[in-house]
Amino acid sequence: MADTSLTRRGWVLRPIPPEPRSIAELIAAGTLDAELAATIWLLLEGRVPVVVAGDGPGVGKSTLLGAVLDFLPPDLHVVELRGIDETFDWLPQASELGWPGVPARPVGVPVRPEATVILADELSDHTPAYTWGESARVAVRAAALGYGLAATIHGDSLDDVLADLRAAPVHLSDDELSRLGVVLILRRVDRDRRRVVAAHYLRPVARDAHGHVQRLGPAVLATWDAATDRFEQFGWGVTPELALRVGRRAGDFELEWADRRSLLDDLVARGVVEVAEVRASIDRYRSESTLAGTPMSAAPVSHAPHAPHPHPHPD
Repeated sequence: MADTSLTRRGWVLRPIPPEPRSIAELIAAGTLDAELAATIWLLLEGRVPVVVAGDGPGVGKSTLLGAVLDFLPPDLHVVELRGIDETFDWLPQASELGWPGVPARPVGVPVRPEATVILADELSDHTPAYTWGESARVAVRAAALGYGLAATIHGDSLDDVLADLRAAPVHLSDDELSRLGVVLILRRVDRDRRRVVAAHYLRPVARDAHGHVQRLGPAVLATWDAATDRFEQFGWGVTPELALRVGRRAGDFELEWADRRSLLDDLVARGVVEVAEVRASIDRYRSESTLAGTPMSAAPVSHAPHAPHPHPHPD
């Protein structure tokens, strides 16, 4: 998993985290398939935000998010938000993103967008340990500056997620919400089975060559078919967009996706599902790809070089 060495001060009472499970174990259980997991791998590695949504307790949001976080390369810092105790004193652009009060004074390890993923255990006000209101607004706005974001949230559909983040007290605009990246809708379909019933890709607002704002609706990456208990893949339709988002050519993106899918399929076929073994396999793949000259954490290409910076919502 990525480096989490950034020193944080203060603490809040946190819920007990679930027992870690590997991405291979979740694929073997049918929660998602290797095709979708390989797409998430490439996007998360390129700091595209990933949000796991699910409704009700025990659906497995934190378990799934924890498993995909193993895809993060070690050169990325993960900064875990501290709920009501969060001050963003580590974030140089906090004031620019609408954080109230005194300007942020970065401390500890220097924080740069291209090397940082912000982790929000949950976007809600259910406990003081979770991130909501102004803190959630700043975290999502940070994605427009190139920060990664990984989070869970309550909701049984993409519409649920967007509606909650538009409403008070978060007050995100549609343009800001377009930076959410991948939104996975996880559902408990019976006593023992959990499935990613839909995976959405939110396209960031952009400007064309003439400076006109371009707003495209979300794309569907995959859906789950209840009749067959299988996944249908649609990410191929937006491969050029996904490749551009993570700074790769479409052909290179497809080749890397196929390699990663093959690795995950092989782990499942061989019964390699223990967390430590799967992490070691991912690390070996990363090292071998780097030695072969494959870019492992290319800087994403901005879709909106002239888009205005986020600004505080008039509360």
